[in-house]
Amino acid sequence: MLTISNMTGKLEGFKAINTNTLSNPYCQKMYSCGSDDIICTKCYSVEMLETFRKGCIPAWERNSKALSEGIIPPHLLPTFLEAFVRFSGHGELINMTHLKNLHNIALHNAHTKFALWTKRKDLINRFYANNDKPENLILIFSNPKIDAVLNNPPKHFDRTFNNVSPNSETVQNCTGQKCKDCLLCYIPNNGVTQIVEAVK
Repeated sequence: MLTISNMTGKLEGFKAINTNTLSNPYCQKMYSCGSDDIICTKCYSVEMLETFRKGCIPAWERNSKALSEGIIPPHLLPTFLEAFVRFSGHGELINMTHLKNLHNIALHNAHTKFALWTKRKDLINRFYANNDKPENLILIFSNPKIDAVLNNPPKHFDRTFNNVSPNSETVQNCTGQKCKDCLLCYIPNNGVTQIVEAVK
């Protein structure tokens, strides 16, 4: 059974299916890459899980294993009553099995809008080359490079999420409000393809 998290802070009011950043090989590789222009080196999830969110590790590690090691049977998929749910408020796609399970959760909850932020366009391209993306799934390419704003989303993605330096003159449309009060990322087909936020 997956653990569903009630998010806090900026994501207060949202439920999310999180995984363990500390055991994700992709996350650890990016976090320790040593490049100051890569947002992963400033990962909020790693910093939280190593300090005041240590207690979340066991449940999120169980999620990591459940989502990445086999296809979850339909009768065990979670059912949501919420209008909007976040995939991976903590963590990143682990493998194709993980993506397939999230895809199935979206199909299982056609009345809920799901948003997935990911840098793994390799997995997205491979999976959605042979599968139709659910209409209630919004894919947001999480641009790893700071101050390199992408205007156009990669194939299969709906939006890009970009970080800029705090002193950047680039216009930002993600400026610290709670996500539930904005929903810019979560509303499909609203004409917005580019989200920009300053590094915190």
